[in-house]
Amino acid sequence: MIPTKGYAVQDAVSPLAPFGFDRRDPGAHDVLIDIKYCGICHSDIHQARSGWGPSLYPMVPGHEIAGIVAKVGSSVTRYKAGDRVGVGCFVDTCRTCAPCKAGLDQYCEEGVTFTYNGKERDGVTLTQGGYSERIVVNQDYVLRIPDSLPLDAAAPLLCAGITVYSPLRHWHAGPGRKVAIVGLGGLGHMAVKFAHALGAHVTVLSQSLRKEADARRMGADEVQATADPETFKKLASRFDLMINTVSEGIDWNQYLGLIALDGSMVQVGVPETAVPVSAFPLVLHRRSLSGSLIGGIRETQEMLDFCGQHHIVSDIEVIPIQQVNEAYERVIKSDVRYRFVIDLASLVQR
Repeated sequence: MIPTKGYAVQDAVSPLAPFGFDRRDPGAHDVLIDIKYCGICHSDIHQARSGWGPSLYPMVPGHEIAGIVAKVGSSVTRYKAGDRVGVGCFVDTCRTCAPCKAGLDQYCEEGVTFTYNGKERDGVTLTQGGYSERIVVNQDYVLRIPDSLPLDAAAPLLCAGITVYSPLRHWHAGPGRKVAIVGLGGLGHMAVKFAHALGAHVTVLSQSLRKEADARRMGADEVQATADPETFKKLASRFDLMINTVSEGIDWNQYLGLIALDGSMVQVGVPETAVPVSAFPLVLHRRSLSGSLIGGIRETQEMLDFCGQHHIVSDIEVIPIQQVNEAYERVIKSDVRYRFVIDLASLVQR
């Protein structure tokens, strides 16, 4: 076993604090990664606080992991020591069900093995995430980070990036398509960058125009304030595709009214409570309300390569791990532009 330092929560109300635990020794197909950076995702907070249901403790959060390969197992063929790599939201699947075979392993019928707040395939061992100095992952669930991308700003691509890239690709964002992005936060700002790079006409729907300059710098063609009731009148039935990144309880029926005939609203933010939806906004214009969950390993690598070609990374604020609890509070208040990233060197430097 490999002794490992990290930060963990012990229950749903305790702060993150230093925590020692063991990683498994690398097997023949495993990659040992020295973690350099890990992004802070809002889902880390939901899970640390049992906001989506009872979580597993102790918990080391973090699934936006960027680092350097330290060692590989005897049968590893894809990576070698010194490679720049990432680990996202899951670290194993059944590999045999139809979704896994189709490259849609995020929808594994037996359930994915999440990077943290999950159990290994043995059904007993708790997985622990990237707020730590190292991780051991099967090579099939390790991703290559292009040399053109800085590791710190690339880390959030492993969740925030793929979460919005996947639906934009699946619902054919591109030239001639009008795409709306609801919310300009950690997910939303990546969606703007991707939709712009794909050639769509991009509108940001935000409560106010406070972030308009940022949105336009990222590639938005328009920014509209949803706090103004007139916005929902003038934008009625306009958009072919809407990506809703908001995880708070907004009125989905209002936003469905902005979708054009045969258009789709895709939910990627996950509120902690149910959101009521009326049938009328759907049936009146043959609109669709859909959801999307991250992306498979194949698509995530495609996304990273796309980012390398288009020089797309997250806008970040790098912090030492000792500031993680303060960062959580700031995320809750939407006081970050646009993603916190933990520098894991701070684990051993202090």
